[in-house]
Amino acid sequence: MKITATALVFNQENIDTDQIIPARFLTTTTRAGLGKFAFYDWRYDADGKAKADFALNISTIARVLVTGKNFGCGSSREHAPWALLDAGIRAVVATEIADIFRNNSLKNGLVPCVIAPDLHQQLLAELALDVNAQISVDVASAEVIFPSGKRAAFEIAPFAKHCLLNGVDELGYLLAQSEAIAHFEATRFEGART
Repeated sequence: MKITATALVFNQENIDTDQIIPARFLTTTTRAGLGKFAFYDWRYDADGKAKADFALNISTIARVLVTGKNFGCGSSREHAPWALLDAGIRAVVATEIADIFRNNSLKNGLVPCVIAPDLHQQLLAELALDVNAQISVDVASAEVIFPSGKRAAFEIAPFAKHCLLNGVDELGYLLAQSEAIAHFEATRFEGART
């Protein structure tokens, strides 16, 4: 799985889940339609009119969000990665991503990429040279590929990588193991019965 897209840069630290999707929009348990609320207070004016210069209002293509330290801090709302995914964002690149947000992201197919601060600064410098520059996130190699071709490694747990590469979540993985589980259940007491 390789995500290649024009980068969206929000170079701010401590972007919390209430900024990603404000609490007033957490009235649903479904994912569809939450993208229009992503970064709502930044995207829209007080009258609810879209700000023409805000990046998410300009393009609807899938993209990679490059942001600052401590992204996704705050509450544990799963709606935050849902909103980003519904808005077309497939990966987040930062120097630090809050643990709960990171886990929620992986469970929902959003790729959280934590790269070294010096490499993050190099990436930002490259992206500043061209607002249309594209970057890639290669899940198989666990690398962010800069516009220049430079690569920055990020860590991803083997099980999370497997799920992302195969397009399944944890439940999907378990369901795919149903024959092995049924066999185990049918045979696990055979030795005890004899």
